[in-house]
Parts: sequence; structure tokens; C-alpha cells
Amino acid sequence: MPKHDEIAIRVCDVNVTLGSSIVLDKLDLEVRRGEIMGVVGPSGVGKSVLLRSLVGLARPRRGTIEVLGHDLASRRDSERSALEKRWGILFQNAALFTSLTVAQNVEVPLREHTSLPRDVIEELCALKIGLVGLASEAAAKYPAELSGGMRKRAGLARALALDPEILFLDEPTSALDPIGAAALDALIGDLRENLGLTVLMATHDLDSLHAICDRIAVLSDKRIVAVGTMQDMLRHDHPWNRDYFHGPRGRAALSARPA
Repeated sequence: MPKHDEIAIRVCDVNVTLGSSIVLDKLDLEVRRGEIMGVVGPSGVGKSVLLRSLVGLARPRRGTIEVLGHDLASRRDSERSALEKRWGILFQNAALFTSLTVAQNVEVPLREHTSLPRDVIEELCALKIGLVGLASEAAAKYPAELSGGMRKRAGLARALALDPEILFLDEPTSALDPIGAAALDALIGDLRENLGLTVLMATHDLDSLHAICDRIAVLSDKRIVAVGTMQDMLRHDHPWNRDYFHGPRGRAALSARPA
């Protein structure tokens, strides 16, 4: 078993409801520091709700969530604010402010959470934009002027603005063509290696799971039903696992892996 200080995220017996519907129930999960974990499951099963719960945007009715050793429910507002600086979030559609340029979007967390001088903020912003592979000219563009892949990268630059320890990614490759998706996967993998990040990503993308995920967690029946490597998933006998990992797309992704 991993030691306590090797765990970046620990979820124990969590129950989350939306209205009168139970979305997550008796959910347990541990994410190790420095790993990329993919969360998969049927559409509508609650992957995004799980991510929102982990960053405090949805409050569990029961259970505990610890991020970087801190119980979210017991933190005072000032402590929560300090903790939130230690993670970054890329939402499914990038969630950029449409009235702001890429640079202004990336500057938002720096202006909100720091008192750095303007010139330092601008320098850091340019650094983050370059870090995600965008040309410097992209800084002055508005989201509507960007391709889908560029918007994802701009959202990722904003998520990295405060030098987080954890990245939460919600369907990072959705709506991207295969070449763009593969390039984003490679970028996420490089960022993990170069910055020492822990990454938790909700995804449907089998290619992403094969390419960059160290472990996979399967969310089904309101809870995590399997956790392990790709080889573990291929051996697991849960019905959804069999259909997903052994279906035509699963076999195609597996056969496309380098020997």
C-alpha cells in the first residue's frame, strides 16, 4: 500500500447527490503523487461530478475528500483559498472568458490570487503560453479566433498559471481530431515529467489511456469498480470493462500501440 505522503488525493465513502438523484455513492479512490490517472465510465455516470467534488464545486453529503493531505470539508475559507492555488483545472470546453484575450485569460488567476506587479504577471503569462506550445502571437487572440486545440492549450496555460501540484482535466481531448488529441496527450505527459505534476483526467479517449495514463479508475454503478493499469483493466471482468476495453475501439487502440 502507498504511504500516506505518497497519496495526492484520497476519497473515502463519498456520496454526492444532484437534487434527489444519487450520483456518487460509497465511492473510494486514491491517486498517487506524480501519476496520471484516467477516470472512465459510461456517459452521464458522474465523472465530471467527481472532479467538481474534488475541487470543492460540489459538496458531498457523506464521506471525506483529502487533497494534498488536507480534508476539504474542515478547511477554513483562508485555508481553502491557499489550497486551491495548489491545483489547476481544465474544464471540458476550456471555459475561457470569451471577452478576454488568451493572455488576459491566463492572467486571471495571477491577478486574483497574487499581488505580483503587472510586468511580472505579463512575463509569467507569456511563459505559460509558451509552455503549452502556443505561439506568442496567440496571446492577443480571443477564444473565437482559436481552433479547438488552441483553446484547450489556452485553458491549460491558465490552469498552470499558479504552478499547481495537481491538474484536474475534464475530457481534455474531446472534440479534437486524432492528430490534435495525440499532440495534447503528449503535452500532458511532458508537463507531468517536467513539472512533477499529479494528473487526474476524466476521459472517454482510449488512446489517451494507452498513451499517458499510469493507472485507470472505472466509475460505474455510482462508485469506482476497478482501479489499475491497462493490463489490469483488460483482465477485469466487470461487464462495462469488458465492453469498453475489449470492444472494437479498444482492440484498435491496443493494436495501434508501439511494439
